[in-house]
Amino acid sequence: MAGRAAEPEVIWARPERTGRGPKPAYSRADIATAAVRIADADGIDAVSMRKVAGELGCGTMSLYNYVPRKEDLYELMVDAVSGEYELPDEPSGDWRADMLALARQTRAIMQRHPWLPRLMSTVYGFSPNALRYLESCLRCLDGLDAPYGTKMELIATVNGSVMTSVANELAIAERSRGLPWSEEQEQAVRGAYLSREVASGAYPRLAAVLGEGVGPIDADEVFDRVLTRVLNSFAPHSKAN
Repeated sequence: MAGRAAEPEVIWARPERTGRGPKPAYSRADIATAAVRIADADGIDAVSMRKVAGELGCGTMSLYNYVPRKEDLYELMVDAVSGEYELPDEPSGDWRADMLALARQTRAIMQRHPWLPRLMSTVYGFSPNALRYLESCLRCLDGLDAPYGTKMELIATVNGSVMTSVANELAIAERSRGLPWSEEQEQAVRGAYLSREVASGAYPRLAAVLGEGVGPIDADEVFDRVLTRVLNSFAPHSKAN
């Protein structure tokens, strides 16, 4: 297959362009920007070497001189959006507050790039910007008395929680898109159905939940509350709020 390496390799260990010849017409940043633009507009399934080449104005086969595999293209994309983090110069001293702030940034980046959760993998976790992010997280966690292995587990758990939260938000937004009624109408109909079912007496614990008078849900507040509990679970002798 064209561009397929005979052995596994890391694109960051390769020069920007293989072979001799004139100065490369495109940088990896150019290629990543084009691919991200396509994915943001049409989704990750719309990203192909042919489309990226067309976006850049070059031939598809020429693109393989810069990016040998589609997997490398994905890695460039993940690294590009990972560069959107505003990493603190110095930790505040409150590791939970610092990690929550980073988690909020992760959520915002995933909301801007809805395709990103599909590509989140430890395989792409060691690109230049990903390494900077990990180092910043570990520096924020200097105040946590725990082995580095536990700290890495904390980072992974936080990112997993963010991915789950964003995936749910995106699924709701996608489902609502194009419907002939509003989200409020949808929730009203489903709420009425739930109330009837609970009133049957078959679900006493759910009835207790509804009896507490759960009001409108603020997604930002729920996100902060859940992530705070996750972070507290890693703090020695602490209790989740």
